[in-house]
Amino acid sequence: MSNTVTDQALYEAAEAIRAKAYAPYSRFSVGAAILADDGKIYSGCNIENAAYPQGNCAEASAIAAMIAGGARRITRIYVTGPGAAPVTPCGGCRQRIREFADLDVTVISHGVEGAPLACTLEQLLPHSFGPEYLPK
Repeated sequence: MSNTVTDQALYEAAEAIRAKAYAPYSRFSVGAAILADDGKIYSGCNIENAAYPQGNCAEASAIAAMIAGGARRITRIYVTGPGAAPVTPCGGCRQRIREFADLDVTVISHGVEGAPLACTLEQLLPHSFGPEYLPK
């Protein structure tokens, strides 16, 4: 894990919310913590549903909390999950993050039994389509 105070706070927030995840089907609990443009940390966990498409990913839940809290931009995001391999955002969540983050924003993916992987959103989602491509 990173040794910065910010990353430690994000890790702790992601792990605290991951403990509240509702994942009875996959048994794969995920937590996400966002540092937003207002300086606050917003977190979310995955919430499954028997009708799988109706569930929420942790990243989507954290983004919803950020928007509800009044912030609009992600400046850093930390995702945690079980195992040793980095728990990276799914494709849909990469696009969700893209909507609210610049391409140089760091996304930290961490399977808590292993080492975290830090990369930019651009590395995670190359050649992405973002809001700037749409007419104003």
